[in-house]
Amino acid sequence: MPEYAFDGQVAFVTGAGRGQGRSHAEHYARHGADVVVVGGARGIETSQYPLASAAQLDETARLVEDEGQEALVVRADVRRETAVETAVKRAVDEFGKIDILANNAGIWNVTDLVEMEEQRWEELVDSDLKGAWLCAKHVGKHFIERGDGGKIVSTASTAGFVGTKGSGHYAAAKHGVVGLTKALALELAPHGVNVNAVAPTGVATPMIDGILETVGQEALASVSDASGSMNVLDEQLIAPRDVSEAYLWLSSDASRYVTGITLPVDAGMLAK
Repeated sequence: MPEYAFDGQVAFVTGAGRGQGRSHAEHYARHGADVVVVGGARGIETSQYPLASAAQLDETARLVEDEGQEALVVRADVRRETAVETAVKRAVDEFGKIDILANNAGIWNVTDLVEMEEQRWEELVDSDLKGAWLCAKHVGKHFIERGDGGKIVSTASTAGFVGTKGSGHYAAAKHGVVGLTKALALELAPHGVNVNAVAPTGVATPMIDGILETVGQEALASVSDASGSMNVLDEQLIAPRDVSEAYLWLSSDASRYVTGITLPVDAGMLAK
């Protein structure tokens, strides 16, 4: 495992209650960063699985502290600008700064576009794209004011490069994250801020488990088949830690001249 040094740094991790977000929080802490553990979206009525709970956020904070680092739990819905602005202010008040934005919050569900109700579209796109923009906006403002650079890494998806039958709203949002990453990289480069994204294939998380319980293996398989997400390498689902390693690299000095990219962690899916 590469040795990254985030001693004295603060990582602001959204969607940190479980899955990839929890893994990112643990990995940053393991390498010396204090972590702002952010989550708490409510009122997403179209979700096909239970959202992360307050108890799960607290558990992520405990895992950060077990690594010897400080954790601040902030319950905030990234779809709401006032909530994001308040969360960023709390983090800066507590730690004095933010060095890394791990822009991970998001949801997923399965419905054909021609059958989809407007609410399902809005709730997902707001969570996955608008939320990424709002967090980048307010952490980005902090980076500019502080004048000492910074790192933004967002969670896109292989669905940000291909179409996906049964989850077109997700593909649209994740294509948007790819474009947002490029635009932010250009805007924030004069301020020494690197902006990148990671595009995972399917990841073994409670979100996938919840979707399987709701829509069933057959419906989920139809999405995978249509998107070409049968991976080239052995495992069908990668582990959260595989995505976290990409996050660490893009947050570190090792990638100081990397900006505006979306890095696939896809077990070869996009090569097909």
